[in-house]
Parts: sequence; structure tokens; C-alpha cells
Amino acid sequence: MIALDTNVLARFYVDDPGDPEAVRQRPIARAIMTQSASLFVPLTVTLELEWVLRAFYRFEAAQVARVFEHLLGLGHVNTEDSERIATALPLTASGMDFADALHLAGSGHCEALYSFDDRRFAHRARRLGSAIPVVVPTTREGADGGSSADLGAADE
Repeated sequence: MIALDTNVLARFYVDDPGDPEAVRQRPIARAIMTQSASLFVPLTVTLELEWVLRAFYRFEAAQVARVFEHLLGLGHVNTEDSERIATALPLTASGMDFADALHLAGSGHCEALYSFDDRRFAHRARRLGSAIPVVVPTTREGADGGSSADLGAADE
């Protein structure tokens, strides 16, 4: 099995004819992706790939989702936590940041996820009806005798 870095996947999925390095590397990436018997993509690479596609190449959420759906569908590619990524994709398509969606998808065994990011993360999770509530803590848990009832008061 061969592990892949973000740049190999980016070269495979993005045609960038204005970059001579990309033009040179894209056929190599295609050969790796189509001729290798067994490939591995770490979860951290998927997180970085989403950022590269969105921030550098200006892909829209739907385009990013199509890339990941394709990647997850390749039988010879083992993507770390593929179920977690698949769970995160609909949240991302609905406007949640991919990293935040991965945080939620990995927290399914928890009763809540604490974050101080009320505006972007907690608000979007509420709007999208996340099964795991994203709670914005308003007191220090246990540090000053604050009760757990105080936690999340700003989130309600």
C-alpha cells in the first residue's frame, strides 16, 4: 500500500494548465491513481485537500463534494475514516466548514461538542439540525463552582 500526499491528489483532480509544474506532475499523478494496486489517504490529507480545492483553486462546495465522492468510491483507495468523511459531506454541502463537519462526524458518540465559535460553527450546526449539539460554553466547567446548567446558556 502506498500513502498519498495532498499534492498528488490535487494534481489528479485539478487541471491547472497555467502552472508548468502542475502540467508536468499531472500525468504522474494520473498514473499513480489509475495504476497503483492499493493506495492510502490519511484523514489529514483529506482535510488539507479540501482547503486546497476551496481556498487555492476556488472550488465551490458541490465541486469539493464531487471530488470526495469520487475518491471514496475508488475501490483501490483506502481513505482513513471514510465513513466520517461521507457523513461530513452533506453538512459541507449545506454550508458548514469541512473541518467543522469532520469534527461533528467524529463526535457521534458524544452528547455535545463544545466550541467558542458560535457564529459559524454552533449556529450552522443548529440551523442544519445536527444530531450532536454544538454548545458554546459560558462558564468554566467545575473551575469556579459553575453548574453544568450554565454551560451552553449562550447557545439556547
